[in-house]
Amino acid sequence: MNIRDMKGVYMTQENGLGKILKMAQGFMESRILLSAAELNLFTLLSETPLSAREVSDRINGDAKALAMLLDAVAATGLLRKKDNRYFCEPDAAEYLTDDSPATVLPMVLHASSLWTRWTRLTSLAEGTPTPTPSLDFSRNEKELEAFIGAMHSIGEPMARQIAADINPGGARSLLDVGGGSGTYTMAFLRAVPELKATIFDMPSVIEMARTRLADAGLLYRARFVGGNFYHDELPGGHDLALLSAIIHSNSPEQNLDLYKKIFRALDPGGRLLIRDHVMDPDRVRPRDGAIFAINMLVGTLGGGTYTYDEIASDLADAGFIDIRLLREGEHMDAVVEAFKPSYEGTSDSHE
Repeated sequence: MNIRDMKGVYMTQENGLGKILKMAQGFMESRILLSAAELNLFTLLSETPLSAREVSDRINGDAKALAMLLDAVAATGLLRKKDNRYFCEPDAAEYLTDDSPATVLPMVLHASSLWTRWTRLTSLAEGTPTPTPSLDFSRNEKELEAFIGAMHSIGEPMARQIAADINPGGARSLLDVGGGSGTYTMAFLRAVPELKATIFDMPSVIEMARTRLADAGLLYRARFVGGNFYHDELPGGHDLALLSAIIHSNSPEQNLDLYKKIFRALDPGGRLLIRDHVMDPDRVRPRDGAIFAINMLVGTLGGGTYTYDEIASDLADAGFIDIRLLREGEHMDAVVEAFKPSYEGTSDSHE
């Protein structure tokens, strides 16, 4: 195929100058939002309108630079400017201030932490990577808790939908591996009144889950086991296991080891559900998964997004049978299903 033929194949009207420049400059608005969040300007300006000089005095900053930043944020619509004073719009304050129940400020700050990691992409591709910077979730001791709370608020609708789609009705004992603050455990418990659950996660996270399930009136149906699934065995005696948004952080070797631990923790005939990005064979689709793979490249030692065939192969190596893609998804909402044989050496089907 000559160059002219290649252009005919690959060049489309979708890839015009406007799209390219928009992509190249897309970081600008992002950086404006991230800097405003780092300075906690939205919280400050939700209380009373302030001038750039007054903001500078409050945070001991540079008045000229702050005036330019505040004007840029106002241009995006997140702040309102009147009589040279700035005020956070109420609909933005709901999500970007410290004290709002619906705040996603911790997640915005997490994105700011990712900024430095993403600057490593070119050096990684060149084969001369710079050291991986540590992630800093916190400006204070409550930051991690607020971050997990924001993840719960964002993830709850998807959890409800997945619990409805995958039909867990026959299960009686769920093991939620790396279950975080209990978002998916709560969705499954609500979907199946007879179900009980075990959440396995780091001890500090387990306490957040305990509080959340207590507030939801579901504490009596759950138990909590603290540990590290990279090093510890998982508690046994379950007929359903959930691995939600975990495998993308791991190398294939780590995932195979984890699948084997889950296999041992399941009762014969037990079912495993994996929620994550599941890539097409060409790894270009779903789009979110291809982009998220870069997040894992720059932020983990071996993580990435995996195709169905890769996931299925490792599950089979761990001993699972009747593996299938149960639910397709564009936004980390695909689900792979697998079963532990009902008895040693069986190949009976659960279809």
